[in-house]
Amino acid sequence: MRSLVLYGCAVAAATAVAAAGPDEPKHPFSVRDLVAMERLASPQPSPDGSQVVFTRRVYDAEANKNFTSLWIVPIDGGRPRRLTNAQAADTSPRWSPDGKSIAFISDRGGSSQVWSIDPSGGEARRVTDLPVDVDNVQWSHDGTRLAFSAEVYPDCPDLACTAKRDKEKSDNPVKARVYTKLMIRHWDAWNEGKRNHIFVWPLRGGDPIDVMKGADADSPTKPFGGAQEFAWSPDGKSIAFTSKMAGNEAWSTDDNIYLAAADGGGYRCLTCANEALDAQPAFSPDGKSIAYLAMSRPGYEADRQRVMLYDLASGKTRALTESWDRSAGSVVWSPDGKRLFVTAEETARLKIFAVDPAGGRVSVVVGEHENTDVTVTSRGRLVYGQDSLVSPTEIVTCLLDGTDVRLLTRVNAARLETVKMSRPEEFWFKGAMDERVHGWILKPVDFQEGRKYPLAFLVHGGPQGSWEDHFHYRWNPQVYAGAGYVTVTINFHGSTGFGQAFTDAIRRNWGAAPYEDLMKGLDYVIATYGFVDKDRMGALGASYGGYMINWIAGQTDRFKCLVSHDGEFDTRTSYYSTEELWFPEWEHGGPPWEPGTTHDVWSPALHVANWKTPMLVIHGAKDFRLPETEGFSAFTALQRRGIPSKLLYFPDENHWVLKAKNSILWHDTVIGWLDQWLKK
Repeated sequence: MRSLVLYGCAVAAATAVAAAGPDEPKHPFSVRDLVAMERLASPQPSPDGSQVVFTRRVYDAEANKNFTSLWIVPIDGGRPRRLTNAQAADTSPRWSPDGKSIAFISDRGGSSQVWSIDPSGGEARRVTDLPVDVDNVQWSHDGTRLAFSAEVYPDCPDLACTAKRDKEKSDNPVKARVYTKLMIRHWDAWNEGKRNHIFVWPLRGGDPIDVMKGADADSPTKPFGGAQEFAWSPDGKSIAFTSKMAGNEAWSTDDNIYLAAADGGGYRCLTCANEALDAQPAFSPDGKSIAYLAMSRPGYEADRQRVMLYDLASGKTRALTESWDRSAGSVVWSPDGKRLFVTAEETARLKIFAVDPAGGRVSVVVGEHENTDVTVTSRGRLVYGQDSLVSPTEIVTCLLDGTDVRLLTRVNAARLETVKMSRPEEFWFKGAMDERVHGWILKPVDFQEGRKYPLAFLVHGGPQGSWEDHFHYRWNPQVYAGAGYVTVTINFHGSTGFGQAFTDAIRRNWGAAPYEDLMKGLDYVIATYGFVDKDRMGALGASYGGYMINWIAGQTDRFKCLVSHDGEFDTRTSYYSTEELWFPEWEHGGPPWEPGTTHDVWSPALHVANWKTPMLVIHGAKDFRLPETEGFSAFTALQRRGIPSKLLYFPDENHWVLKAKNSILWHDTVIGWLDQWLKK
């Protein structure tokens, strides 16, 4: 069985294949090119739809810091113009309703506060001078108030109390903590008793109003929630927000939508009847309903997210996309309220779809590449970020039906002109349960017919994730192709974007169907592509991908080397050290002491006696999702068994490697390990 599709060029890809300048010869893409790429995000159209402000993040190698500035570009075309110039993090731009100013968050004054700037130019001015950091600024529709989030102690009556308590803690030489409930830590931070709350602040002055006053809960939710988790009502009287207030956070996924009075008069739950996740509220333009995303199965973080409508007058909820076998990732209204635009993964792309709020009919609007940060202009255009396997994000606009596509920025075009990249191809094969499974293959840069090449076999994390047509800044296949490797990625059972049943198939099945898919996919690649040297293959992955590398080590010796980054070593014991307990309980059928669970079925630790393949182990000290003992345990097992092995340990990184120089070291070490075993 063979189904091969050549990668097609579209808007984002087009800028990546321009010819190099005559004075700068092209070179194979590497991590140094990856770090040098500028990162564009947060496109926001002006109220009149004529301009788009966006953020542009640059890495300063000399300072070893990232700086983010605001830029503006006409929607009808033209050169982007820089708005802010401070060596700072200027983020979260939001236009005032009259279009005369742009509010944003900046740390240029030593703390994160709200600043504003005239879109025609000039100096930014500080708007807030509060004793705590703030984030996620949003204007009320009448332009008289700002909403923002701040981390506070729920029992504090004001922000000054939070600042005072923080100082007392900082000055206290005793750093001990006492806990009486989970979570004690989350992702990469210890629980200090503080919560993200939403505040409303009148521009005329006065104290910010905590609309969640007293709530022992977060909005935006931690660790990754943002401005998409709360929204002003059109009349300015209310704020809808996402928060988890029911059950214990460590084993509950019951986020809900709450409606708060903007004057601090209290809040009420709108979706508590659903014990699964409800998130991302978006008021309709007429203020009569709220669109949001909802799962149906409690305790599952990768259930399908339906697009829902809540009628504020009747209190009734209606599912718009119950019959659509895709999971919406974001939602935004058209200005006339006649359409909703959502992003959703589908067959290794992140597409933009239109949803009819009356009947729920879904149609694709943008069907190629990775599309994020979708907004709608008053002129009837979409504005969004688009990236691909051959191009970082650029800002794009199109009509609401997906036509008249315009590329508004070409920020990284000059850099891309100097590098050689591999043109990705996608393939399908028959995997576990005789179902079709998707994969990508990239030939090595400077590929020559008739030669055989070593292979880098990348395994994605999640496990509910996927290898998409996406320019990744941590696991970018182009880095391995640039280093001379055939690079292969497989979207095994459990991956997202191929239907909910395909995603669900990994439950209680961690080492079976996914492993079968990976091995059958590898067999297919070897049989189909004669340039792959089956005697020089290495496998590498992170998170669940790291788990799978540890599992592979005990199941096969077909690889000459392995790389396990932040991988799970023992599914039986890691349950007791991770923070989000709903995840292992769902994946393995309950806590490990209950009969019938699979914690003791799919643990790589049970097969260490079979380990023989050289392995590089990588871990971060601030990884609380899979604590460092998982990496140390794998390295100890390798060393005790006398297997060639290396440990790369980052005391300042979490589950991901985020710092630029650490990323360079990471890539140099990983590529060096592959070269050592596959290029001798």
